[in-house]
Amino acid sequence: MDSQTILMIAEGIRDSLYMTIVSTLVGYLIGLPWGIVLAVCDREGIKPNAAVYRVLDVITNIMRSIPFLILLILVIPITRAIVGKSYGSTATIVPLVISAAPFIARMVESSLKEVDHGVIEAAESMGAGTMQIIWHVLLTEARVSLISGATITTATVLGYSAMAGVIGGGGLGDIAIRYGYYRYQANILWTTVVLLILLVQIFQAAGTWISAKADKRRV
Repeated sequence: MDSQTILMIAEGIRDSLYMTIVSTLVGYLIGLPWGIVLAVCDREGIKPNAAVYRVLDVITNIMRSIPFLILLILVIPITRAIVGKSYGSTATIVPLVISAAPFIARMVESSLKEVDHGVIEAAESMGAGTMQIIWHVLLTEARVSLISGATITTATVLGYSAMAGVIGGGGLGDIAIRYGYYRYQANILWTTVVLLILLVQIFQAAGTWISAKADKRRV
C-alpha cells in the first residue's frame, strides 16, 4: 500500500472510533434511564406500572425490529434536520444512536432484573427510597453485568457503523465498500475487515478487564 492509502485507512479508523464512541455514549444517555424505567415498572419491579411498561416495551420491540440499513434510510430526514446532511461520520451518529438506545435499554433492563430480590427487599425494609434503591442497589449490584452489556453494545455499534458505509457513512465500512467492493481492491477490503476485528477484540478485552476490576466478589 502507498502512503496515501495508509493515511486513508488511518482516517477510517479515526472516524469509526469517533462514530462508535460518541454513539455509544449518547445511546447510554437515552438507553440507561429507559432501561431503568423498564426494570422498575415491570410487574416484579420496585414500582410496578403496567401502562408505562407496556408502552415502553412496545416501543423498544418495534425499534429493535427495524434492520439498521433500513433505519439508515428511514431517518435521513431527521439526520438532515439535525446535522444538515445525511452522509459522513457525524451524520451517521444520528441513526446509530436511534438504533443503539432501545438495544441498550433492553440490555440494562435485563441486567437490573438479575439483581437478587432479597437485596432489594432488605433495602426497602431499611426505608430506602426508590432512587436510593436504583442507585445504591440495582445499579451497584448489576455493575458487572452492565459493563458486559456495554462491551457488547460497543461492538454492535461498531458493526453498525461499518454498515453505514453503504450510504457513505464514513469510517472503515465506507472504505471497504468504496474501494474493496466497487473498485475490486481486495487488499483494502481485507485490511478493513482485519482492522474491524481487531477493534472489536480491543473493546472486548477492555470490557473484560473493567468487569474484572468492578467485580469485588472475585477473590
